[in-house]
Amino acid sequence: MQQPSAAAATLPASGIREIVNLVVDDPAVRRLEIGEPDAATPPHILEAARRALEGRLGYVQSAGMPVLREAIRDRLERVSGIQAPLERIIVGQGAVQAIAAVMAAVVGPGDEVLVPDPAWPVYEMQAQLLGARPVRYPLRAENGYLPDPDELLALTTPRTRVLVLNSPSNPAGSVAPAALMERLVRDAAARGVLVISDEVYDEMVFDGTHVGAHAFAPDSVVSVFSFSKTYAMTGWRVGYAVVPAPLAVTLERVQETLLSCVPTIAQHAALAALQGPQDSVAANRERYRRRRDAAVAQLAAGGIAAPAPGGAFYLLMPLAPGADSRAAALDLATRGVSVAPGSAFGDVARDVFRLSLGSADDVLAEGIDRILAWYGESDGGLRPTREAAR
Repeated sequence: MQQPSAAAATLPASGIREIVNLVVDDPAVRRLEIGEPDAATPPHILEAARRALEGRLGYVQSAGMPVLREAIRDRLERVSGIQAPLERIIVGQGAVQAIAAVMAAVVGPGDEVLVPDPAWPVYEMQAQLLGARPVRYPLRAENGYLPDPDELLALTTPRTRVLVLNSPSNPAGSVAPAALMERLVRDAAARGVLVISDEVYDEMVFDGTHVGAHAFAPDSVVSVFSFSKTYAMTGWRVGYAVVPAPLAVTLERVQETLLSCVPTIAQHAALAALQGPQDSVAANRERYRRRRDAAVAQLAAGGIAAPAPGGAFYLLMPLAPGADSRAAALDLATRGVSVAPGSAFGDVARDVFRLSLGSADDVLAEGIDRILAWYGESDGGLRPTREAAR
């Protein structure tokens, strides 16, 4: 019998999906574990998709429809100050596939990829699948879940091919200030390391201003964006990347081998998102800001001090020191609340929960009430930790 490759066989299971699979069919569970906006996709986007169905939905360019890439170019200049020609804009099947295509184009067996810890686990999984070695750099709570540039430099070796940056971050919601972003990008560029800057939450900043990586070294940065969170289009699976000129042709060929093209109907919907009213973006951002403030206050009233995230729509809630967040999350699910264990995102946040602010107001409030009751009865998560160790 044919066996999977060593790289595929050793891919870790997702700690987030473990919880999702456990609760997805239980309507009684207050679901705070997944990054899914509760807002509906705006009506003008749905209408554009309906109109597209009346035409011919054939193959289009592997890099994306030119009209969509033109709209993306305009959005990049308007929102991020990025000026890029069409040939440097690549449309992907969501940000995850766009990042995977870039990784496939530049990373090979034996290379090293610097990934944040805690971080969205797919970065690490993508590197492993290519036979590369993910190297975690810590984002510590006492440092506001921001990277230490000197620590990053110490981890960089001649085999380092990629540095992954994510601001605003998932899961911490930390927002890198301009001076820090500039230092990180310039240090990487000076050592010939490509920066993949995941900026899918660029319009979900509550405190301060989003600073992208592109401005500091455009020839050494791939900036990645998505329609999923900004326009509540998670299931449409459209994202895009701005890539250095030397990578553009290669990326278009990689896209052809991976997916031919992103579904045409989804590209028409994405075009409508960019060209239509933008009021839903600000409304969603304010909704998440309000939920953040309410959740932090509710936890504080229950005796739990959770740092207020500066962006994205997640909140990290500390457990008792030494608690195993996976064991605690599995135990909490039996009490009707699902959260993402911090262990799903790396080593640094093993004793925290990630709560999604994408959940509806009443779901979030009731979920936190249940968490507070469980927290007191479980010694802050230590009881299920001890039981799991037996």
